[in-house]
Amino acid sequence: MTYTNDLLDELNILLQFNLETTQEGIKIHRSAGTATIDATTRLFNKGLVTQADGGYLTDLGHIAAEHAQTSYAILTPVHESSLKPASM
Repeated sequence: MTYTNDLLDELNILLQFNLETTQEGIKIHRSAGTATIDATTRLFNKGLVTQADGGYLTDLGHIAAEHAQTSYAILTPVHESSLKPASM
C-alpha cells in the first residue's frame, strides 16, 4: 500500500489548516495549480471541507487534519533527535 499523488495532494491541503480554531478556513484561488484545486475539490466531495475551494473543516475534516498534521510532525526529521536515547 502506498500513497497516490492525489492522496499526497489532499494531505498537503489538510496541513494548511490551523487546528487551534474552527473560525479560520482556507481559500484556494483559481490561480492555484491544478493539483491543488483538484485535491481541494476531492476533499469537499469526501465531506472534509465545507466548500469546493476550501472553506472550513467539517468535523470529519478536523479529525483527518489532526491525523495528517500529527503524522507529519512525527515523520519530519526535526523530531528524530528528540526520539533518540540520551547519551550516557
